[in-house]
Amino acid sequence: MTLKLMMFSDYVCPFCYIGFETARRLKPEFDLRIEWRGFQIHPDWPAEGMPAERFYGSMDPQSRRAAWGRIEALANDVGLAMKPPSVLTNSRLALEATEFAGESGRDESFEELVYRAYFFEGKNIADQKLLLELGEQSGLERKALADALDSGRYSLKLKNTALAANSRGVSGVPTFFIGDFPLVGAQSEDVMRQLLKRATERMAVADS
Repeated sequence: MTLKLMMFSDYVCPFCYIGFETARRLKPEFDLRIEWRGFQIHPDWPAEGMPAERFYGSMDPQSRRAAWGRIEALANDVGLAMKPPSVLTNSRLALEATEFAGESGRDESFEELVYRAYFFEGKNIADQKLLLELGEQSGLERKALADALDSGRYSLKLKNTALAANSRGVSGVPTFFIGDFPLVGAQSEDVMRQLLKRATERMAVADS
């Protein structure tokens, strides 16, 4: 009995990385299929990147450190090492590349590499050359990915995903859907496990 977990997320959101890893850790316990949906939250951020201070300028350094400390605590719970990015970059091209990876069944491994590149290695995930390198590492054919990104053929799909998200009431990321039940924000592994157990039990009752 396959349980579908739909996840609306964006690479520049640290809670999405944590939510992604939490879901991956729970896959062995459930017949779980994770359906990723790219939902860009900062389309105004430049592809060349901008200093984090420009975006967080209104927040004092102490508050920023405290906020990141909470993020690190959540990340540590699921075995992630994360660093606050010093340069904030546009995620559109990375989201389009993930659509391509999904068609080849390589989306999960590709997503892991992109998240790590941004939140641990401090790289610019708007750089097409970087995305091609990550694509190769995840088993994608470099030229095919380059052609897909150059064509812009996934741009409309991202727009349609945003419309579908809005119709479901999604206003932020990560937002998960277990069936029709929405779950907003990164949850602890225990909370997510309990929710998946309940969903599995409901499916079993419905099928009996």
